Amino acid sequence: MNRQILTFSFLVFLLLASLAATPSTSELRKSPDFTINEPSGRVSQLSSFTGKVVVMEFLFVSSAHCLRVAKMLNELHSELGSRGFQPVGIIFDPPNGNTNGQFLSYMVGYFKLTYPIGYSAKADVDKYLGRAPNEILNIPQIVIIDRTGMIRATTGGRGGNPKLEDKNALRNLIINLLENGRATGPNMR
Repeated sequence: MNRQILTFSFLVFLLLASLAATPSTSELRKSPDFTINEPSGRVSQLSSFTGKVVVMEFLFVSSAHCLRVAKMLNELHSELGSRGFQPVGIIFDPPNGNTNGQFLSYMVGYFKLTYPIGYSAKADVDKYLGRAPNEILNIPQIVIIDRTGMIRATTGGRGGNPKLEDKNALRNLIINLLENGRATGPNMR
């Protein structure tokens, strides 16, 4: 009997420890504005896309995972762009690198990306994401913004949902936001 109580206590401890280690879902909040500096020299604001469902990806050019997500967003843009879906890519330098976006034009051309891709300083990305200086940087980081400018879901950061890097999961969320104006599913607000 003591062995059963000890086993039960240990399992309860593991459950409580895993709950404490699980990141919490962030609160629904208004997206701050963000400047998009495209390689063409065009400068636009994230707020110019109000009225559309926006998926913003913060990425490194040197990351195969980030580039896979960028290609996925391009495919979803072809499929859902006419319904009000707008992807935006923001390239920034890794913590110990400084390319100043020099590969941006090449990447856009090579992958035939059909949506705005811009370059930004890491400090501006950190500010937008609300990332603390000692916080581990996970890439890509995706931010899903509804038609009214509210952040509905994120990946890569505190409380992020990595399932949104899956094409079907992301498509379903985008369609829900386009049709119903709300996000549904696990870790989606």
